[in-house]
Amino acid sequence: MESVWQKNTTKPNFQSLIGVKNTDVLIIGGGIAGILCAHKLKNAGINCILTEADTICSGVTQNTTAKITLQHGAMFDQLIKRFGSEKARLYVEAQKIAGASIAELCRDIECDYESKDSYVYSLSNRNKIEKEQQALNTLDINAEFVNTSELPFEIAGAVRVKKQAQFHPLKFLYSVAQGLPIYEHSKIIGLKPNKAVTNQGEIRYKKLIIATHFPMINKHGGYFAKLYQHRSYVIALKNAKKISGMYVDASDTGLSFRSDGNFLLLGGGGHRTGKQGGGWKELENFAKQHFHNAKIVAKWATQDCMTLDEIPYIGQYSQAMPDIYVATGFNKWGMTNSMVSAEILCDLIQGKFNRYAELFSPSRSIFHPQLFTNTFESILGLLTPTAPRCPHLGCALKYNREEHSWDCPCHGSRFSENGTLIDNPATDDHLSIQKRG
Repeated sequence: MESVWQKNTTKPNFQSLIGVKNTDVLIIGGGIAGILCAHKLKNAGINCILTEADTICSGVTQNTTAKITLQHGAMFDQLIKRFGSEKARLYVEAQKIAGASIAELCRDIECDYESKDSYVYSLSNRNKIEKEQQALNTLDINAEFVNTSELPFEIAGAVRVKKQAQFHPLKFLYSVAQGLPIYEHSKIIGLKPNKAVTNQGEIRYKKLIIATHFPMINKHGGYFAKLYQHRSYVIALKNAKKISGMYVDASDTGLSFRSDGNFLLLGGGGHRTGKQGGGWKELENFAKQHFHNAKIVAKWATQDCMTLDEIPYIGQYSQAMPDIYVATGFNKWGMTNSMVSAEILCDLIQGKFNRYAELFSPSRSIFHPQLFTNTFESILGLLTPTAPRCPHLGCALKYNREEHSWDCPCHGSRFSENGTLIDNPATDDHLSIQKRG
């Protein structure tokens, strides 16, 4: 199962790290967040090294739908109620700056960058859409309420924000990565103060950025309680109706739409990792019902880290680790939030003030209802008396029949049928898993 992005792109290759290296900043993780951090730091004249256990963009980044927009679902009405207008405005400003930074880079990169209108729609809840439009207008975003759409079903309404964008993420990132100090197939197998041990060498650093999707250090920061992972699915359709905008449902269980050349990318079927959900079957059934002549040319799945309050964790890893930083919890909106991460972390590492850092700080309050849900799922997973167990923190794994994998409902680690690690926070294969007959 490959995404459409993987099918038509040539990846640059980087050597493995061998021996001893010294750097001011070590970045662990070669997805979009890590690559953009390395790009920003290098341009600021800061010596850095990026290490990737596999190859760059081989994780979640290659499975995105690559929407570049400040419109992150129907979140702003609730964001204002939770944090107030000023903090919500900071969130919007950070996303706008990130989108503009990506657009600036794309001027010199052939990556299918296109300006597109963005829509958040609802099938039945007009009031929710109206409130979201009002919230965006309060934040000085020119958002419009629309009654109809080009989607193959009727909607109660949608809120539109014009001049957002989409692109080919791998063409973009493979170009940005050229010339950066990147080492592939260089897994970090041990972390000590100011030293990281790889499978073939070591790196001595002054500061560290952890951009591994789900943070890898359990002792500090409490990310095992502050994050959960959500799985979602995509199919690419040929001969389906052309969709000119980018659409997401205001409901967490709804569908998303965007075009890529002659293909329609249909997303949805999501669920908490380790739980049951609609998966590809839900998307395939929808396509049969609404796009009769369409043919599925690709299908893939992705996994997102979700925070307690819908704002990513970007900044100092924990108060006990002043020289270690993190970028995680992008809540399905990794394109702009990865650039936000690069902007904030580049400033913090240089000791510069960043007006958005406090909003995204990982040390902010954790007292939200989602914390109790995460805690309940962890306790349930620990007390479930079945095998196999996840090597991360010992929760019972659940078999995913749709994808033929073993998934952890506590923190989202995933393993193949024979125990090979697919997704973190676990860091090693699970050797006790036996292939199902």
